[in-house]
Amino acid sequence: MRVEGAVTSLTCRGQDDQFFIGTNKCQMYRSAYATFKEELVAVCHTEAVNDIVFPEGHSDLFVTCSTNDIRVWYTPERLERLRVTVPNVTCHAVEVTRDGMVIISAWNDGKIRAFVPATGEPMYEINNAHNLGVTAIAATSDCKQIISGGGDGQNFVTCVELLRICRLSALGRYVRKQMILDNTLFKCVCYHPGEYQIITSGTDRKLWDYKEGTVTHVGVGHSGNITRLKICPANKYIVSVSADGAVLIWKYPSSG
Repeated sequence: MRVEGAVTSLTCRGQDDQFFIGTNKCQMYRSAYATFKEELVAVCHTEAVNDIVFPEGHSDLFVTCSTNDIRVWYTPERLERLRVTVPNVTCHAVEVTRDGMVIISAWNDGKIRAFVPATGEPMYEINNAHNLGVTAIAATSDCKQIISGGGDGQNFVTCVELLRICRLSALGRYVRKQMILDNTLFKCVCYHPGEYQIITSGTDRKLWDYKEGTVTHVGVGHSGNITRLKICPANKYIVSVSADGAVLIWKYPSSG
């Protein structure tokens, strides 16, 4: 029997003829005593998960990023479909262009890397995008420009077609419409497309009514602080990722 990583736990399945194996690579395997052959049943990131994104209009796939890798997951079966590994660096943020043709990613070594979603093959790399690492990234709706933010406190627009970098200056005036107060550290927030609910996460997990500012649901599952969460395009699921390396898929609660 061969498993990935060092074995850290073993447990039997009641009176059944199976047992489970856990490893330090966050892999869980199942095996029968008779065959002694491993079957991978669950996998997750080995470090904190920093970001999550759904491709435009697709609820069956989503992308996460962490230290050393980017992963693509298949929502209905809760399975990992693709892993892109970049050793010894951390991916802080990930985005899928609106046409679904490119995964763009932000890394702590100051580079922006782009990959083919179907195969994970590298497409291009932008060196020295930010001096203190790239911490945030987004793509314009026409897929021709990338907006990035870094630990140096600067924002840039990168023209993908020409790989030309120019400083982003934009701002506008915004007025607060609602305020929610709670005894927690907010790490991320997600706005329902129907504009009637807000999901917040960090040291806790809560679903709020937007107009009233009241809690409607509380989720319990992660053992670490939640770092990002997203609602799938079909509004059926909430996917959350956390500092414990876990990826959890939640059924979106009914409004009734």
